This record gives sequence, C-alpha cells and structure tokens, in this order.
Amino acid sequence: MASIANDPGSRRRILFVDPSGDRKTIRLGKVSGRAAEGVKHRVEQLLEAKLLKRPMEPDLAAWVADLEPRMAKKLAAVGLIAKPEAKASDTLEGFIKQYISARSDIKARTVVRLEQAGRKLVECFGADRRLRSFTTGDADKFRLWLVGQGLAENTVRRLCGRAKQFFRAALRRKMVTENPFAELVSAVRGNPSRFYFVTRDDSAKVLDACPDAEWRLLFALARFGGVRTPSESLALKWGDIDWENNRIRVPSPKTEHIEGKEARLIPMFPELRPHLEAVFDQAEPGTEYVVTRYRGGHVNLRTQLDRIIRRAGLTPWGKPWQNLRSTRETELMEEYPAHVVCAWIGNSESVARKHYLQLTDEHFARAVQGGPSKAAQKTAQHAHAEERREPQEQLDAQEKAPVLPGPAASCEYLPLCPVPPRGVEPRFSG
Repeated sequence: MASIANDPGSRRRILFVDPSGDRKTIRLGKVSGRAAEGVKHRVEQLLEAKLLKRPMEPDLAAWVADLEPRMAKKLAAVGLIAKPEAKASDTLEGFIKQYISARSDIKARTVVRLEQAGRKLVECFGADRRLRSFTTGDADKFRLWLVGQGLAENTVRRLCGRAKQFFRAALRRKMVTENPFAELVSAVRGNPSRFYFVTRDDSAKVLDACPDAEWRLLFALARFGGVRTPSESLALKWGDIDWENNRIRVPSPKTEHIEGKEARLIPMFPELRPHLEAVFDQAEPGTEYVVTRYRGGHVNLRTQLDRIIRRAGLTPWGKPWQNLRSTRETELMEEYPAHVVCAWIGNSESVARKHYLQLTDEHFARAVQGGPSKAAQKTAQHAHAEERREPQEQLDAQEKAPVLPGPAASCEYLPLCPVPPRGVEPRFSG
C-alpha cells in the first residue's frame, strides 16, 4: 500500500495511493531506513482505517496524538489525519499561564512579576504564537521592542531574564528544541544615578510628616534598621523582638528558601527602639504582627511614602524604600566591618558594592579637610611629649650622642692598638 523512495543525501519519502486513487508523497527528510519503515507501517495502518472507515486502533491513536507538530502537519496535508489543533500549552499565552499556575513554590510578588513579563511577550508576539516558531531573531526583536517602550535598562534586563526563564522551562519539557532567549543579557547592573542618600535631617522631616506610629515605625525600620519593605517589615512579629538583649529577628521572605537564610538578627539600634515602643504601647493584647494597619495587597506603601515625603516639604526620590536601606548600609560601613554590616542588612559584599553603597557629600567634605586638624596634631604631640619625662637638655644630649649596642655601649673608651702591615686576606700557615 505504501513504499519508501530514497533521495540523494539520505533523504527519504513515503509514497502511497489514497482511497480516491490520488498519488501522495510524505517527505521525511534525513532519517534512517528503520525510522522510514516505522512511518511507512503507520501510514499503511492509517490508510486501512480510512479505507474501511473504522476508528484507529488504540496504539495507532496514541502514536498520532504524540506526533511532533511538523510530522502531524504533513500527515494532515495528505488527508491521513485531521488537521491538528494547537494545544493551549503549545501557544505562548497558554504555556505561560500553565507554567505560572504550576509554580506553587514561588511568592505572590514573584507571580506578579512573571505575569507582567508574560503580558509583555504576548503584547509583542500575540497570544497564539507557537512556542516552536520562536527564533533568536525574535529574542532580539523583543529586547528592542522593550527599549522602544521607554523602559529603563534594568527593567528591560529583568523582563528578558523572565522570558529566558519561560523558554528554559519549555526546553526542559521538550516543547522547544532550543532556548532562543538564552543569549540575551539579563543580569541587573548597578545604577549609581538612581542612588539617593537620605540624610538624618530629611529623615526627621519625613518622620514628623508620617500619619501615625506604625508609619513612623515602617520608615524607621527601613532607614535605621535596613529592613526590606514591605516584605520583611510586614512579616515582623512581636515574638521577633528581643527587648532584653536589644536584638530583632528579621524574617526574610525573599531568602527563606535558602537554608540558613530564613531570618537574620539585627541590633535594636537606638533610632528604632522609641518607634517600636510606641507601636507596642498601642497594640491590642494578643496582637501577632508588629504592623497591622498597612497589610494586604490593596495598600501601596511606595505611593503613600511619596505623598508623605511631599508633605514633609521634600521631593520624592527614586526607589524610595531601597534607597533607605542603601543609606543605612552606607552609614554602617563607615563604622563596622563589611561582613558585619552585610549580615545585618542581609546581602553579600559584592551586592552591597554594586547596588547599595553610595558616595556621599560627607565623603567629599572629609577628603577636603586633608586629614587631622592642626589642633589634633598639637594634642598628639603634647601627649607624646608627656610620655617623655627626661629634661630637654638630657634629651638633646642623647639625641646628639650615638648609642652603641651591646658591650660597646658600656665602654667609656677604646684602647688604640697598632694594626700590623697586612692586607685584608687571612693568613694561612703552610
């Protein structure tokens, strides 16, 4: 019923005559003879089912269901099977939704970010775009499209990284043969132009403009405790506050999936304690969380902080909560070893240098001073002189007289002895 034709370059075709008497060809491309025989056998089974107008046998139906899309299209083109409908998971939007819904291990905020990246991909390429049709050229197109949207470079990199994540998952499931986004740069880089150092004077103004004690505590936790807001601030419980030892256990939802990074200890800095006490005094008995009024997804702490900053008579700065953490880490680095500060803030030294530590006006002011003042130099000289109790005349004499080490120092004079008329070479007998 069907036969195999061999073409140059190890290419093969299946030839057959359909029930209507038409000659049909299925081009297999470069395949082994054994593989071609397998396809020929299945084609004959399909022809038999079509000729006898009976349903496919279970094993044949399973084989058709598992066909690679390209082969399924070829069989449909010659009338052996129905035109395959695209599975929802084979389309861009369908796969992204399926992938996100299956990720029960990620945080709600991560889900939001993945959904945002998915919407960008669908907006650029269309919801029904087949995963297998993507190429590296499409990846380049996506990046340029994001840049054309006026997005910041780091935002573009994050979105490209999530696109890369989607297709890496599709590759692992063998839904694509390669990850077209694999070569896109997705590492977020530091951007010093977005740094803003929040001085203590400005911090005091913002604290005065906060509407209540809980808002003052939220601001103080970020500015003076280096606590991530909202994730860590809202996760803080009264059981985490060690009043006796002046320490705070800060839960870290961002890193809790890493062993040993579920939480960290920070000192109860003097700037934090009064705000903690104020909120504690107002808390109802049995209250579990430290911050209770500003919980829930409907509360946008960043937008509210911008309003408070304006109310304080200041201009809102970019990345407000992160710059509060950045300011605190920069301050602490001036006073404590780097490894200690990073343990308190909850990042690594490399991340701190790249994304947190700032160059401030105070650094310039101290550099311009040119080291210790003259008064400090005089104080140091006076202290040094106090340690030397000898009279100045004796000191001058000692400075002028050479000091000889060992036994020579105890001799009052050395006898004059004639030197024999020899050279410097040693004498040998013989």
